[in-house]
Amino acid sequence: MEMLRFTISIIILYKSCSTPEVISQPHHFVSARLGDSVTLECYAQTSIKVTTWIWLKHTMGLKLRPIIKTYYEKEELVGEFENETRFKVKRDSKSCNLTLWNIVPSDTAYYHCEVHQFTDIYYGNTTFLMIKEEHSKTVIQQPVSEPLQQGDSVTLQCSIHTETCAGEHSVYWFRQASGESLPGIIYTHGNRSDQCERSSGAGSPTQSCVYKLPKRNLSRSDAGTYYCAVATCGEILFGNGTKLDFE
Repeated sequence: MEMLRFTISIIILYKSCSTPEVISQPHHFVSARLGDSVTLECYAQTSIKVTTWIWLKHTMGLKLRPIIKTYYEKEELVGEFENETRFKVKRDSKSCNLTLWNIVPSDTAYYHCEVHQFTDIYYGNTTFLMIKEEHSKTVIQQPVSEPLQQGDSVTLQCSIHTETCAGEHSVYWFRQASGESLPGIIYTHGNRSDQCERSSGAGSPTQSCVYKLPKRNLSRSDAGTYYCAVATCGEILFGNGTKLDFE
């Protein structure tokens, strides 16, 4: 439920505060692997005279926190990030791009661009940074092999292989339709550890889990990219997405 509340709060924030016609974050989803670098982009309309750029981070269970802000020619890291050497911005009068170096798991979050024009404040439409870890705890989603027709049925599937751990597996399915900046939760599972098979071979005990989402009598309104997210062992792991296209 915590992730559900977090995502809903982000959607509410986006709908109530963002002004994408003024401030643009063109990439709503960005993925990177551990140790990589990634650049998050933010642009202002030519009509805006920017006095301050601010990048903020929103992680599940935490408040929206400023990372770095600029004021004319000045630039400073803020609060808990003031000694962080991995974050840099490159900016001009109409753009401010945030680069994260040497990506770590805790960089998974929503990133917001905020722009001040004297007393006016504008918000971008957010970028979600998804970290793909290069180990066995990666959620794999199977692609749909052929374009679909209206009325078809399909079962979306994601699988994960991890070490066993105490606690529940919670599974969330998101759909991002074409033209939408944020995905919406379409289905949640509670404790789904019943869908896991355990192995007690050499080394640490492991488990393989498969989660399925059946979709029946499809219509064009079901088109989009479906993401599976699994909360397990104290972290949230994201699938690579399955795209549903129609002929």
